[in-house]
Amino acid sequence: MSMESERMDATRVGRKPRPVRSSASVRATAPTEEVPRLVGPLPIPFERLALVAWVLGRERAGTLLGELGEESAVRAREHLQRLSALPSAQRQAKVAVEFGERADAAARLRRLMSDAPPMLRREIFRRLPPYHRTLFPDASLAPQATEVPPALGALAERLIREATR
Repeated sequence: MSMESERMDATRVGRKPRPVRSSASVRATAPTEEVPRLVGPLPIPFERLALVAWVLGRERAGTLLGELGEESAVRAREHLQRLSALPSAQRQAKVAVEFGERADAAARLRRLMSDAPPMLRREIFRRLPPYHRTLFPDASLAPQATEVPPALGALAERLIREATR
């Protein structure tokens, strides 16, 4: 029987113990500088908070801002009232200025120009800001001397806004 017990011990399956890591290897991976801890909330302009609340949910914007605390909520709601009194175009412009252009705006504008018919393409090019015109060095996009319908100009401006924001 002793031979069988030795055989069983030799064929036993188990986990191999993990190697013990030395404290020196742990210390080598730790950062040498301490990360500064922030005390209290980050200062965020109330106008930006009002813009975010407006964008996320117009109907719930007041409720969202009410969660800030008494003094902060009052100031943020004042900005929200001013924001809601603005015309839609000014609100959209304010959001675009505060939060910037899309990261893929150039690619979206190129796709828009490749899909647009020639007359609309020229009008889009004519209404692009100078820094976006550099994306299209093609001379055939130069604006025509003919008058374009106002609806085509409005469409071009709308497409530019949608591509860049």
